[in-house]
Amino acid sequence: MFKNFIGGEWLDGPKVSRNINPSDTRDVIGEYAQADVAQTQAAIAAAHAAFPAWSLSTPQQRFDILDAAGTEILIRRNELGELLAREEGKTLPEAIGEVARAGYIFKFFAGEALRPGGESLPSVRPGVGVEITREALGVIGLITPWNFPIAIPAWKIAPALAYGCCVVFKPAELVPGSAWALAEILSRSGLPGGVFNLVMGRGSEVGATLLNDPRVSGISFTGSVPTGQKVAAACVGRMAKFQLEMGGKNPMIVLDDAELSVAVNCAVNSGFFSTGQRCTASSRLIVTEGIHDRFVAAMVGRMKALKVDDARKQGTDIGPVVDQSQLGQDQEYVGIAKAEGATLAFGGEHVERNPEGQPGFYMRPALITDTTPAMRINREEVFGPVVSVLRAKNYEEALQLANDTPFGLASGIATTSLKHATHFKRHAQAGMVMVNLPTAGVDYHVPFGGRKGSSYGPREQGRYAAEFFTTVKTAYTQA
Repeated sequence: MFKNFIGGEWLDGPKVSRNINPSDTRDVIGEYAQADVAQTQAAIAAAHAAFPAWSLSTPQQRFDILDAAGTEILIRRNELGELLAREEGKTLPEAIGEVARAGYIFKFFAGEALRPGGESLPSVRPGVGVEITREALGVIGLITPWNFPIAIPAWKIAPALAYGCCVVFKPAELVPGSAWALAEILSRSGLPGGVFNLVMGRGSEVGATLLNDPRVSGISFTGSVPTGQKVAAACVGRMAKFQLEMGGKNPMIVLDDAELSVAVNCAVNSGFFSTGQRCTASSRLIVTEGIHDRFVAAMVGRMKALKVDDARKQGTDIGPVVDQSQLGQDQEYVGIAKAEGATLAFGGEHVERNPEGQPGFYMRPALITDTTPAMRINREEVFGPVVSVLRAKNYEEALQLANDTPFGLASGIATTSLKHATHFKRHAQAGMVMVNLPTAGVDYHVPFGGRKGSSYGPREQGRYAAEFFTTVKTAYTQA
């Protein structure tokens, strides 16, 4: 059994959960300990006790630990990528790429530990100096989703440790394997006991305990909108800092002047790779009239060639959906779209077994056309390989449709017009904008986040991570 890591020790939990391979539901990856309220409280206590010393640790100590962790992750990228593909279902190349990203994130924040920054300013009063510095926030509760089981934990854990915070990490129940592997690497990195803690378990126990404990100074959460709203309410109630990354209904505009092959590549990558299970996925394709029919035909042709199969098999383009619940949700939305008058142009069916007879959560990617802005398929996040197409008269209408959403994470456009690309970058109501690129796929050294219902609080990743994990102090000195 894979155990929780609390106060520098590996501990059994009162319960266990089985980690199932979505490409082959007969394959049990392992049994993982489930923490309860008492164990979560113990992890918080350990982090709280470790914080005073760790927050005053040297930048060199933090650099050495984070750099060593990043190096090991990169060396083991193939092994860890195999585990990630096995438990989450994204294809092996995508999984290895995600692991590499996690390694680079740790190395980036190792460098940030050496660059804490600060300002020294003269006061408006004679003989008085002013210093502006950043200090670690405190104990941070990290709650991560299942769709990026090592990259998202990395971009929360690494900056927390780099800036001197202590961590209690709760990964998603569906994918404990990658989280445990990351925790095992950190357990050997030289961190003092209690600085980093892993508590696997249910949100109703582990998550709720983190939200309501006054020793937890901040919560960084990535997940659904309803859960994010609960996180916000709990943190506001006790005046704790919080950072939320939630849903998306991201648009990709295709203009008449777009290069058709570029537009199709962007749409297929954004909408269907990683089985569409990305908050940055383009699930709404807004296509102007002059290219609409050619674009839809090209999309269907490309989708017919996509191979849906075991995530670890060479040549697989799209792996399985993560579990039965998500598969059911995906197919339900296809049915809703058809019932509301849309056309299923391609795909959408459940494939019970792959060609080798493995039972899994396989689904053909779905392209839904003849949709209108008010349809649920264009309003609500599906979080699967389901993409809708909206027809627009021109760029102006396409931009209006793109912004007509309660979300605002990512937004993309395919065009050869510098005029429209420039206007779109300024007027797209999203935190991240892509021109002739997939909306899913961002660098690890720049800020990540959105607007409206997608995000709340300081950005993640890059130097902007300091805004959440630190607090600013202004100090005056009389000469």
